Amino acid sequence: MIRKVWHNEKIRYLIIGVFNTFFGYSVFAILWMLWGKSIHYVGILSISHAINVTCAFFGYRIFVFRKKGDGLGDFVRFNAVYLGAFIFNIVVLPILIEGMHFHPLVAQAFVVILTVVASYILHRRFSFGSDNPKIVKK
Repeated sequence: MIRKVWHNEKIRYLIIGVFNTFFGYSVFAILWMLWGKSIHYVGILSISHAINVTCAFFGYRIFVFRKKGDGLGDFVRFNAVYLGAFIFNIVVLPILIEGMHFHPLVAQAFVVILTVVASYILHRRFSFGSDNPKIVKK
């Protein structure tokens, strides 16, 4: 049963996505707790974004989409998807924090939830697209 579940790309995406979401949110939270009084939350978001995207890329590339070969093109496309998510985050986070008076950690949790489904679709079709001959189908 475990083998059957692991062969389902959406289940693998969900498993790695849960890890990445927990990891990414934890990095943001730790940085905010350490430097929240001295670095603006957008600065903390920028630092955590760079760390999170690098970690997420390897998880999705290796475990979810099972890609082989040169990863530079995938990494560029992957970052383009996350750049869109990052811009969305930079726009929405101040609205939630400054305009609606959410705590930064609550606001970031809300934004993370909104980007999960969109990122799967974009990664599946764009970052690691099935039209790319290097994708390994199993």
